[in-house]
Amino acid sequence: MAAAAAARAVSVGSGLRGLPRTLPLVVILGATGTGKSTLALQLGQRLGGEIVSADSMQVYEGLDIITNKVTAQEQRMCQHHMISFVDPLVTNYTVVDFRNKATALIHIEDIFARDKIPIVVGGTNYYIESLLWKVLVNTKPQEMGTEKVIDRKVELEKEDGHALHKRLSQVDPEMAAKLHPHDKRKVARSLQVFEETGISHSEFLHRQHAEEGGGPLGGPLKFPNLCILWLHADQTVLDERLDKRVDDMLAAGLLDELRDFHRRYNQKKVAENSQDYQHGIFQSIGFKEFHEYLVTEGKCTPETSNQLLKKGIESLKQVTKRYARKQNRWVKNRFLSRPGPRVPPVYGLEVSDVSKWEECVLEPALEIVQSFIQGHQPAAAPVKMPCNETENRRSHHMCDLCDRIIIGDREWAAHIKSKSHLHRLKKRRRLDSDAVTTIESPSISSDHEKELKEKGSLGQNEKELESSV
Repeated sequence: MAAAAAARAVSVGSGLRGLPRTLPLVVILGATGTGKSTLALQLGQRLGGEIVSADSMQVYEGLDIITNKVTAQEQRMCQHHMISFVDPLVTNYTVVDFRNKATALIHIEDIFARDKIPIVVGGTNYYIESLLWKVLVNTKPQEMGTEKVIDRKVELEKEDGHALHKRLSQVDPEMAAKLHPHDKRKVARSLQVFEETGISHSEFLHRQHAEEGGGPLGGPLKFPNLCILWLHADQTVLDERLDKRVDDMLAAGLLDELRDFHRRYNQKKVAENSQDYQHGIFQSIGFKEFHEYLVTEGKCTPETSNQLLKKGIESLKQVTKRYARKQNRWVKNRFLSRPGPRVPPVYGLEVSDVSKWEECVLEPALEIVQSFIQGHQPAAAPVKMPCNETENRRSHHMCDLCDRIIIGDREWAAHIKSKSHLHRLKKRRRLDSDAVTTIESPSISSDHEKELKEKGSLGQNEKELESSV
């Protein structure tokens, strides 16, 4: 407990009164399955810290297995915040609501005030960003815990995507140029900002970037002493680990959890054809993948039900691995590939070999955090990636083939090399080749075809006569 004693010795609990704060805000990043919760719990116990979950699905009550919540026993071992406090039927809980609650006095600021270290564990990319940077725009305050409040963004999302995008292009052409008409959620959000504030979304962002400490990635950092740890693993190893984790979830009672949640919260919606897998806890990875299995269970043959179950399991494994890759891309793009003057350093920890957890993960993590507590540079070097200073990060590209708008030179270069783009390109070339062949060899008219058949028959008859003579 020497680290905890050191933390208390150098902490400045009066940070809330405007004095400098020494204790760091620890942030643990990484793809799902890399052990973020495990490391957070260990650091919390050893350093006297408290854990703040930054997971958009763990805020809801229910689906504890599929959202990979820490157990009740683990929560007793170290204080956890922002877990299981929103009713599952609330679908209008937003990142703004999360940000406001997580950074309020009862959470991060209160943890600092009690001379403890807040340990943020993510999770969800934009939830983490909302805690670290000034990147969100406040609109009309909403009353939480009820669905009676009309959420303008939800109302807008019910409209046609192209009509929404056209409306946005009239009031905020700069933001409209960055968003695809199919991205209804972001288009609706930008329209909501304009409608409820009278100021365009892009103008809000320009103002944030122009603030002292702001930059191209957003407004100023909220906490000056950020200690960011990134857990990363070999992709093949991580894929195998994620497949096993799904199997472990099934063994832990995942199907019973899904059945119970479906019966209590989703069965009626399905019967009314009003189910919504785009909002709230219903969008959790692992729930919608079992939709067919849940709605047909007991109504089809055991063989069909078993096939749908296998399909759901395989789908869950695939979407989980895709999500893990997305999380790592975000870390690289947000922190590593585009380091600006206000982007904090990130310290990488290799977690491929769990048998070496103590020496390769826990001990280095403790040393890094203790360095921040003591106010000096860690011995470990932060992760760095090559950065092209001349690249245009906001360039606008339209891929007609994939019907997507791509923002940024790097993103465009990655897109045109992606499997999905190359697959569509190959398909288009094949269709074009078939079309050229058809033009060069036009189809034979029905009359001409009849004439050729008659001639063929005549020729055949003549050959038969010759052979008979």
